[in-house]
Amino acid sequence: MLALAVLTAAILSLGLGPVRIGPIEAVSALFGGEAGPIGVIVRDIRLPRAILAILIGGSLGLCGAALQGLMRNPLAAPSVFGAPQAAGLGAVAALYFGFVEAYSVALPAAAIAGAGLSVGLVVLVAGPRASTTVLVLAGLAVGSLAGAATSLALSLSPNPFALTEIVFWLLGSLEDRTMRHVALAGPFIAAGCALMLTAGRALRALSLGEEAAESLGVNVALTRLLIVAGVALCVGGGVAVAGTIGFIGLVAPHLVRPLVGHDPQRALVPSALAGALLLLVADIAVRLIPSGSEVKVGVLTALVGVPFFLWIVMRRRAELSGAPA
Repeated sequence: MLALAVLTAAILSLGLGPVRIGPIEAVSALFGGEAGPIGVIVRDIRLPRAILAILIGGSLGLCGAALQGLMRNPLAAPSVFGAPQAAGLGAVAALYFGFVEAYSVALPAAAIAGAGLSVGLVVLVAGPRASTTVLVLAGLAVGSLAGAATSLALSLSPNPFALTEIVFWLLGSLEDRTMRHVALAGPFIAAGCALMLTAGRALRALSLGEEAAESLGVNVALTRLLIVAGVALCVGGGVAVAGTIGFIGLVAPHLVRPLVGHDPQRALVPSALAGALLLLVADIAVRLIPSGSEVKVGVLTALVGVPFFLWIVMRRRAELSGAPA
């Protein structure tokens, strides 16, 4: 059902924009090789946007499910770990020092390094058995540090035009993306997803605790490394082409968990599909909101994600206190 919903949302995404195109006409233009204006709009403008929404949203949903299974904590997510902010800092540094002009791979490499460093720091500081409070505080510290460093780099930028471009890019958007961006982010996201899916069986054992998992033959340190590396690759690749898009990784696993149970391995693929669907719907919504310029999709996901995050915190507090949720 989720896969069908993602496919439906992708077809709707191909038809929505300043020029409205019907679903049948959009599919015909996509596969029929039409060379007219509609074919150019569908294949060259909207298709890369839809593919990136599926790749980035799906990878963020998978990251959230993997991190929650690793930490055994419902608040674990790339945005809570400060990964998008740190990836943004790495990308801003690459843009600021001009590495992107010399090496096209410098942008995703810097974003991946920043994301990996942030997730590694939070896991190291909070520990594998961290409480919700410790996890949130560690992620807040890392994210705040990355945000402050990004603001410092922006304030020292000597070029106001570059400053404006970086600020708008950091807000998160899929607008005006091409197949070149898909080719740039796709391999990193695919590799990161493969690493996290490989650790699925170990996550199931970790739900019993680290000692029980080790007694079953699970290499806990290797599992932690696979997930941290996978999150870094996915978040870094996504941030490199679309800027910061938060809270998808937090929301998606919670939407599917009541349907698939609390087995971390079973939640991985559904969470990825739910994340892809969420970002596709958000990207469609920003095109439907009446405004002089298109609303950034990262702003919309944050507006929806923050209340959801607060609701999870309140429900968790009620569970710990024994009060009805």
